[in-house]
Amino acid sequence: MIEPEATLAALPADRTDPTQPNRTGLRIIAIYEVAKTACLLLVAVAAFRLDQPQRFEQFLRWLEHLSLAGGSSGTLVHALQAFGPSHFEALGAVALGYAVLFGIEGVGLLAGKYWAEWFTVIATASLIPIELYETVYRFGWLKLAVLIGNIAILGYLLRIALQTRARRMRHQPTS
Repeated sequence: MIEPEATLAALPADRTDPTQPNRTGLRIIAIYEVAKTACLLLVAVAAFRLDQPQRFEQFLRWLEHLSLAGGSSGTLVHALQAFGPSHFEALGAVALGYAVLFGIEGVGLLAGKYWAEWFTVIATASLIPIELYETVYRFGWLKLAVLIGNIAILGYLLRIALQTRARRMRHQPTS
């Protein structure tokens, strides 16, 4: 039996075909997902290291000596003190979980996998209700911009995934 992906790989890339998605956009999204993965891995490593009281106190002393814009380092230090070192392990686990999710999306999209398009659509769509809630109940212009941007990305990803699906259906061998 011929695999559908092998059949699709053998098809010539026709740039004038309206159902042939623009892969440049997917590559940009994939690189963005991989960059988010790297950042979240750093956050996870830092969080796992800050669960020890000595390291946590040393981190707070370091933050106190930073001069963040407008003296906000004091507010940050107080917020982190209230958070406490014991919660950093949970923060690290959440960051690691999201890193895995974004890594799967990014690598799958870079590899041109069909399932990765739908995986990214579902993952992106699942976070929009949370972003909407945050934007409505704790309004900020940055939150609104991120929400609008993610809705636009979701629309683009959905269009690409549906185009790929239609293309696969047209070229699927009949039994």
